[in-house]
Amino acid sequence: MTLQVRSGGWVVSAFLVVLSLFTVAASAQDRITIVGSGSNLPRPLYDAWVSAFNRRNPKAQVQYLPLGTAVSIKQISSGSGDFGGGEVPLTGDILAGSHVKLMDVPVGLVAVVPIYNLPNLGAELRFSGEALANIYLGSVRNWDDPEIARLNPGVKLPSLAIQVVHRSEGKGANYIFSDFLSKESTAFRQRIGKSASPKWVLGASAMRNEDMAEQVASTAGAIGYVELNYAAGGVSVGRVQNAAGRFVKASQESVASACAEVARSGMASLQASLTNAPGGDSYPLSSFTYIYLPRNMSDKNRARVLDDFVDFILGEGQTIARDKNYAALPSSVLQKARAAVHKATSPQ
Repeated sequence: MTLQVRSGGWVVSAFLVVLSLFTVAASAQDRITIVGSGSNLPRPLYDAWVSAFNRRNPKAQVQYLPLGTAVSIKQISSGSGDFGGGEVPLTGDILAGSHVKLMDVPVGLVAVVPIYNLPNLGAELRFSGEALANIYLGSVRNWDDPEIARLNPGVKLPSLAIQVVHRSEGKGANYIFSDFLSKESTAFRQRIGKSASPKWVLGASAMRNEDMAEQVASTAGAIGYVELNYAAGGVSVGRVQNAAGRFVKASQESVASACAEVARSGMASLQASLTNAPGGDSYPLSSFTYIYLPRNMSDKNRARVLDDFVDFILGEGQTIARDKNYAALPSSVLQKARAAVHKATSPQ
């Protein structure tokens, strides 16, 4: 698994924004501001969490900058900012290359959904992992291909070229999507594999979830993938075949089911993959979204604010998640996450 980020100006500008916010640690009223950069995927969720937390804690504020998973890992690993966030678990090679002792803890659940633009189709398309893999490998190039037709009996598919759109490198959506496709397709696993920065063989690139949705909505015949809560305005959302063979629509319930099934099967680690989870009701492109935390912070005041913020996320924040159309973590996962994060944020 590889993590890569562009060296373009947007990353440099974002880094400077982080530094400028990071240095403003206190106002005239001794307000402590902690800053994190993270994935764009759960941005609406973090916006709600930050807004609620900040309203109740005028002297302890949080800033969340949606710069992308790989950028977040790069920054928190170098000691920039107070926390990070993304959908890539912190594996041994990432931790070994970090200048800071880090830990990842799941704080929510997200779902990646295939979106497409086929005007006047009059039906909700069904996709298998194999079919999606073949579309992104370029072996299925038209919407009326027999592989798509077999999955959608009775649907009059247009004789129209498929316009592939994928996310740019370093994104959590890439990691979830490629994780699922690698499980479903040997050819995809061998040629592209699981990564936040897949080496796509074709297609146009989109930076953010919003950009992806806009590109697909403006291009007849386009297909892409976004987090469920970004799938609106001119795009259709497909059902995806799960491990039990059912074509499931992404929802709070089907995402929660995927996590609950993995937890029931004896989840050995909080880094467990939720893609292609067992169970008839499980949505197969579900995932944890993680917060990346320094194990020890030398500034006890900043550590206290971070601890309070994460406690809030893993408490009332789960109710906020449900209100914002995100699935909440199951109680068994919450218990493990709370115990782990308390240890991670306790200053030595």
